[in-house]
Amino acid sequence: MFFPRLRRHAKWMFVFLALVFAVGFVGFGVGAGGTGIGDVLRSSGGTSDLPSVSDARKQTEENPRNAQAWRDLSTALQTEGKTDEAIAALTAYTDLKPKDVDGLRELAGLYLAQATAKGNEAQEIQLQAAFAGASQSFPGSLTVKGQSIVDNKIGQAVNAEASAQVTAAVNASNTAAASAVTTYELIARLQPNDPNVQLELASTAQQMQNTDVAIKAYERFLALAPDDPNASIVKTQLKQLKKQVSASPSG
Repeated sequence: MFFPRLRRHAKWMFVFLALVFAVGFVGFGVGAGGTGIGDVLRSSGGTSDLPSVSDARKQTEENPRNAQAWRDLSTALQTEGKTDEAIAALTAYTDLKPKDVDGLRELAGLYLAQATAKGNEAQEIQLQAAFAGASQSFPGSLTVKGQSIVDNKIGQAVNAEASAQVTAAVNASNTAAASAVTTYELIARLQPNDPNVQLELASTAQQMQNTDVAIKAYERFLALAPDDPNASIVKTQLKQLKKQVSASPSG
């Protein structure tokens, strides 16, 4: 059966997806200094001054080296909820402007939004397939020793398709979250003395179970801002992470 196997092999992933981008960012208030989808829309005060997606895309096609055109395209795509395309456009912008911290922060925020969306998608697929699979079983069906003697082709097909879709969505969520960590690492190299950046990097890395990066970033945060209101929380997180490392077989 597909779903018992899915629960055995992916249960930890769905727990992770349910918690990711919540505990760290709510507990620390991380991201207050960053730029994300919500920040872009709020700061714009609407979309009247923004080019349409078609106009912005035309500008990038006419001049692919125009960094602002890519930024405008990404913003326009974000207003339409097209996160995947917005990431591609903003990546093109940051390739042209690799030291633009605001652009990189916005990109990290988009990756986090994408990771959350893909995680939610995986859970929705699992639930939908569970209901669809359940509808294929009927009370009183012919069984031998508790096993159905009817070859349920429809149920098998539903489960197989759901398995592939869930795996793809989970992999996409992991990839997006890992990209967010990488982007925050770039920002941290550009602004090594900004404690907020270290906190954002540490929290995201911790959620991705990248313990080494999280520990280093938390330690850097405490060195930069020992009296910060979040310092006590960070110390607790740091202690737990180090305990995990020492308890691991390779620790």
